Amino acid sequence: MSRAKLLTAAGVAVLALSLAGAGVWYVFIRDASPPPVSLETALESVQGSGTPQSTPGAPTDLKGRWEVARGTSSFVGYRVREQLAGIGANTAVGRTQAVSGTLQFDGSSITSVELVADLMSLRSDESLRDGTLRRQGLEIDRFPSAKFVLTQPILVGAQPAQGARVRATATGDLTLHGVTRRVSVDLEGQLSGALVLVVGSLEITFADYGIQPPRAASVLSVEDRGTLELQLSFTKVQ
Repeated sequence: MSRAKLLTAAGVAVLALSLAGAGVWYVFIRDASPPPVSLETALESVQGSGTPQSTPGAPTDLKGRWEVARGTSSFVGYRVREQLAGIGANTAVGRTQAVSGTLQFDGSSITSVELVADLMSLRSDESLRDGTLRRQGLEIDRFPSAKFVLTQPILVGAQPAQGARVRATATGDLTLHGVTRRVSVDLEGQLSGALVLVVGSLEITFADYGIQPPRAASVLSVEDRGTLELQLSFTKVQ
């Protein structure tokens, strides 16, 4: 084989290996976890969920009782960094849409909030991870729900206008893994049609709730902390 043909063949081989490596990265290594919660993604999920309350027609008076709307636009979940054997760093994300709860608005402040998440419905992109969390980590079989109760009012001010974004901090008691602790959650909300959309996140240190990071043959390590995420759609009932 001539030197030119040899160089050409070598170049083709290098290109093929590069493309193959890119393919392996895309399929097996690429972190394909959903993005962190935001009002943008909340609006997209409401518009594509078929939730009846997502149509225009906001109440003129926002004072009263609101409930978590039925549909697929509300969830509570976790986001945790892990190291997987043969893959490397990965972001594990699990969510449950089985969320119920209410909030009360008096015209200037949110005076009460109570939320309950059914962790038995918590799902990620890996059934093995979900099964492990039933017995380890969150120990869902023993502690099947998580709860948040507001302990001090959230000052909103004037009634928010349609589409206006409101940022606030909710202070309350979070019960997780059988342990209740006082927390402050940064929130962002928006009135969209007949819905109030709320997103927020909170970093949690597992040891604070007596949670031991789960162990599995394919998992080299799991960080000792994670992020609790919420995306909620509320509809007015009173």
